[in-house]
Amino acid sequence: MDETTSTGNETVAPQGNEIRRLGVLGMAGAIYTYLLVVYGGIVRITGAGMGCGDDWPRCNGRVVPEMDFITFIEYSHRVLAAGLALLTLWVVVSAIRNRDEPEVAGKGGLLRPALLAGALILLQVVLGAVTVKLELLAGTTTLHFVTAMALLATFSILAVRAGLFDAGLTEAGRGPFTGAAMSAAVLGFVVVAFGALTANLGMEGPYPPSGAAMACQGFPLCNGELWPDGGAWVHTHWTHRLLAYLLFFHVLGAGAVTLRRSPPPALAHAAWATMGLVVLQVVVAAFLVLTHLPQALQGLHLAVGAALWGALAVWVGLARRADGRVSPVVVSG
Repeated sequence: MDETTSTGNETVAPQGNEIRRLGVLGMAGAIYTYLLVVYGGIVRITGAGMGCGDDWPRCNGRVVPEMDFITFIEYSHRVLAAGLALLTLWVVVSAIRNRDEPEVAGKGGLLRPALLAGALILLQVVLGAVTVKLELLAGTTTLHFVTAMALLATFSILAVRAGLFDAGLTEAGRGPFTGAAMSAAVLGFVVVAFGALTANLGMEGPYPPSGAAMACQGFPLCNGELWPDGGAWVHTHWTHRLLAYLLFFHVLGAGAVTLRRSPPPALAHAAWATMGLVVLQVVVAAFLVLTHLPQALQGLHLAVGAALWGALAVWVGLARRADGRVSPVVVSG
């Protein structure tokens, strides 16, 4: 007979504990990835992206290099990235070990996001090496960042599917909820990609801001014009801004639609958090542009943007569960 563990008024099966632990690992992965994304932004903002030269996996020809400030920033980022790779491996192994559980295997289970996280971290390692070898080429740097954001979303979805945000999620609402959340997330991903390209296109050496980031002055217009003249830098930056404005209004509209449908508490909290973050991001972006991109606001813009993306991922995951597109995790018996 299977052993059970008593928790308050419910009895949790051992496999339920394993699913919960896998969800906690997913949440740890999401938090770790978020912090590493922000730290990666610090690497870029401080001009430390070439702190180890074009050497990889060693740094300036050594496993442990001689340290100055720039080298320390880049080297410590690499060490932290190695830690994320180990955490991801733990997630993958845990999911494979429990693949016979119905909550892990199959569509809507935990195995797919765990394996996707493993694939993304491998891709991220390769892109990190290529980015260094190509001396921070805008395209590879952008792809490196976008892959990190995809990993953040994947870990967030894994945590949601494991039931870590299920407060009141079984309460009926007037759904469906998935469409509003998914459309906001798709648009958010496009904004993230154009934001990364804007931050890296036209970089002179390792030191930002980039040419594209400085190409549009003023707010909310670009150089005082709705349709500004200019080359690729202006067009890239202005496209990012236009998409960001669209995301702002879309998230507020999608959130309002969701809240009008009496969503379960967990889903309502996700919608409110996303709406709050999109408002904060526009405010930060406005101050960033009007003050000519100081380093502190560059970092804050990245940190809020990454948090907004993570909130969008959680919103989508909870919406799918509330609509019954993903089966709930059963941990009681």
